[in-house]
Amino acid sequence: MSRVVTIEEPPASSQLPQTRCREKPGASGSVSANRPYDFLYDPLFIVSSEKDHTQANIQANLIRNRLRRVPRFRTMFSNLIHYPRYSLYWSKADPVPAFMRREWKGQEEKHREGLWQLAITDTSFQMAKEVYEDPDVTGKNRYKYFERPFLPFHQHVPFNVVFAATKTQAYTFLPISAKYPPVLSKHTVGTQTDYRDAEVQTDPYSPEYVVCQDSIPELLTLATLTWGRGLPAGQAEVEMIERAREKRAWEATLPCLSDASQFEKRRRMMNAMERKEWAFREQEIEKLQEIRLEVLKELLKKRDENQNEVNMKHLNARWSQLQEAKEAKLAQIQHTHVVAIRKLVGKGRNIEGKLERRNIIKDYSDYASQVYGPLSRLGRFPDNNSEDFVVKNYYLNTYEGLVELESSLPDFVTHPRIRPPKPKVTTTKAGFLKRAARMDHELAEVHKAILDKKNKVLEPKKLLRFLQRKAVPQPRLPTPTLEMSSNEEEDIEMAVIYLQKLLRGRVIQNMMFEGKEKRLELIQELRTSHALQEDDRLLKKAEKQVTLALQRQRNLHEHKVSLVENHLAGLEGRVLADMFDFLSKELVRLQEERRIHAFAMLAERQRRMREAEESGRRQVEQRRLREEDQIFKEVIKVHQSTITSYLEDIILNTEENTAEEQARAEIEKMAEEINDIAYEMESRRTQLQSEEIVAELVYSFLIPEVQKEFVKEKVRNAQRKHILAAHQIIHGHTEDMVKKNFVEQEQDEEVSDTDKSPEEDTQNKNSS
Repeated sequence: MSRVVTIEEPPASSQLPQTRCREKPGASGSVSANRPYDFLYDPLFIVSSEKDHTQANIQANLIRNRLRRVPRFRTMFSNLIHYPRYSLYWSKADPVPAFMRREWKGQEEKHREGLWQLAITDTSFQMAKEVYEDPDVTGKNRYKYFERPFLPFHQHVPFNVVFAATKTQAYTFLPISAKYPPVLSKHTVGTQTDYRDAEVQTDPYSPEYVVCQDSIPELLTLATLTWGRGLPAGQAEVEMIERAREKRAWEATLPCLSDASQFEKRRRMMNAMERKEWAFREQEIEKLQEIRLEVLKELLKKRDENQNEVNMKHLNARWSQLQEAKEAKLAQIQHTHVVAIRKLVGKGRNIEGKLERRNIIKDYSDYASQVYGPLSRLGRFPDNNSEDFVVKNYYLNTYEGLVELESSLPDFVTHPRIRPPKPKVTTTKAGFLKRAARMDHELAEVHKAILDKKNKVLEPKKLLRFLQRKAVPQPRLPTPTLEMSSNEEEDIEMAVIYLQKLLRGRVIQNMMFEGKEKRLELIQELRTSHALQEDDRLLKKAEKQVTLALQRQRNLHEHKVSLVENHLAGLEGRVLADMFDFLSKELVRLQEERRIHAFAMLAERQRRMREAEESGRRQVEQRRLREEDQIFKEVIKVHQSTITSYLEDIILNTEENTAEEQARAEIEKMAEEINDIAYEMESRRTQLQSEEIVAELVYSFLIPEVQKEFVKEKVRNAQRKHILAAHQIIHGHTEDMVKKNFVEQEQDEEVSDTDKSPEEDTQNKNSS
């Protein structure tokens, strides 16, 4: 992020102009949101996964292009493709040093989180305390101890933050005629910090501590809890601390292992504590299961609500579509009905087809007449000269106005988003064709057949290929001539003509009667809705009264029948509801009974499994206790034998030392006595006695030694001749055997040479 640092200096003299602010060019342009290798260097740069770490690494490599262009001197000025001016090569220089780790840092966090979870669940596990390289506030971790001021400024300002009041001064330009620009007293410089300022809660300061010797503070048992992972402590952490205190107090009350009399009591206490821990663990598991069941219920409830909402939306949309179609159909039918009625009313006004004079007063009094709304088929065009009423707008008549209007319009107007229509679903989920789709298909087929029959053109007869018929004009009929001979014939002729007229009129009357009989229902309908004569109106009114009376009677009868049917249906519904209620309750009871039976069987099976596991665990525990008892006995036996041997060694050593001291004392005493006697004899001895002592020594020690050496030499000489004879016998036989072996080897070599010579001769012959 970029920051602006303002440095103010006092003015040098009063002649200088006012303070001027200047921003260093390119200061803000060179600052980016983050740097390419922040994911390796910055400790606050958080990557969510290993995939994002790899993506950031690839992006950094793409931003830091390591491709280099090397010009080719022979084709440096060439523009041809097959003679390029330069070649690309991959630079081996890596901006990241080799000692920097390129792996994702999240693995360590996952490992640390796993250890923390293990430390929470297992109280015996002690997690190593995290040691910071530089825990001082003035070191590299100083950014963790900053305090961000509260914004905006109209709020209460904390006591440890004091803001300086900023004063803005007007900017004044220097005179153009100044020879040297004055020194600026204020500079605006763009800087970038070493660490990114993240508005997050940092870890609180944890000072170093020293533990005194022979003391274990209770607070150190909470060393595994860190900020955000157990701190600040909640209800669960407080319960865990209380359980740890109880366990330590219980461990303090346990008898010692060295006391064999309290061993059974220690075992019973440990068994009770183990059962208590198992019960607590079962309670925790039940709580977790209840929480999971609640979450599952909430999710199921939310899913049902969402499904009901979607179904209601579909039903409302379908209902609105059907209502719109119904309203459109009714409007079309009403419009067709009004048009037909208007036509019939117009024809009924002038049945005889008499011409009427124009009533000017009536035309001008009726605003629907041709005076106010002339029809174009009568030769009047009221839209002539309509351009006089056209609104002339700058935004619609000029190109600049259209461009400005287009720039003010939103994007979806100029670039319409066309959504392809969804295909209409004509089949059900089971794969059958819907009734509406089947009916539409049948109507389309009928409409197509009608159009084909209506637009069917008769095929002309095929002309003859070789012969053509020439049309022969029919001969003109002769013009009849009437010759009147007398008045009687003329009267007869007039009577015949009158008779023909009567016959033709009668035929037309019969045709009209037949047409009336065919369309009698339509005429009756028109008479019921548009009666012209007063008598007809009265007659129709009387018929209407009779019809209404009949309708009322029928409605009363239908109402009575419907009441009876409703009562019967209510009775049937109550009976059926009771029966269905009873059946449903019986079904639910049967299902519940089966489910309870299944639960009982499962519980029995689980109880048996737990009993088997508990018996196996108890056997293992008993075996382990027997092994521990035997080990304890062996250890005690070893201790006793060790103590016995140790005491025996001490006693023997003491006896030996005492005997040695006593022997030394006696020997020293005897030596002193002997020395005193010898000194006294030496003082009293004469020359003759000295010679006798020397002679006894020579006779007792020197002469026997010489005799011993002489006997040894004599025995050695006697054995030497036997040794020489044995050597001669052994070496004589060995020399004979060596010579014999040497002669046999020479003979074998000569035989092998004689065998090889004929073979070589045969090979030479074959080669030649």
